[in-house]
Amino acid sequence: MTTRSLINANQKRSSKLKYLTMTGLMAAMITLMTAYICHIPTGINGGYIHFGDSLIYLAAALLPAPYALAAAAIGGGLADLLTSPIWAPATIIIKMLITIPFTSKSAKIITPRNIIAAIIAYFISGFCYYIAEYLLFGSWTALIASLSGSLIQSGGSAVFFIILGIALDKIHVKTKFINEN
Repeated sequence: MTTRSLINANQKRSSKLKYLTMTGLMAAMITLMTAYICHIPTGINGGYIHFGDSLIYLAAALLPAPYALAAAAIGGGLADLLTSPIWAPATIIIKMLITIPFTSKSAKIITPRNIIAAIIAYFISGFCYYIAEYLLFGSWTALIASLSGSLIQSGGSAVFFIILGIALDKIHVKTKFINEN
């Protein structure tokens, strides 16, 4: 093995370790923000309003897709296991789906694509939780209650993500994260 290939191998390992560490930290913060911080129960279906999705959006803007998917699934799933376990399987799938529209390839967190992605995630979340509610409870009649809670929560998370992203972009968090190897 040449010196150059050894250096490249070490850099790859370092990069993977950095992403795994950030994935674990994001999953933990998503869990805490969803289950305990600003956790406001709503309705009779076990739902609640939280800002955990804003950290899922942040993970999707910072991390490559597989890592963002893992952070979202683990963080959202753990939060539901701690607060409302019946929702955990649906949440794991839905939280992974809402990361897909985001990009982590820009030097900034708040980009036109990520703003549009937050809006798309808003609709994905509302629609998918409505479907999950039907599958869990067997009724289409709860449309307004289900959608209103999901959309309020997703909309609040989108706004919080944009505010948080702007603040983090001002201190160049993403550039520092990317360039630290």
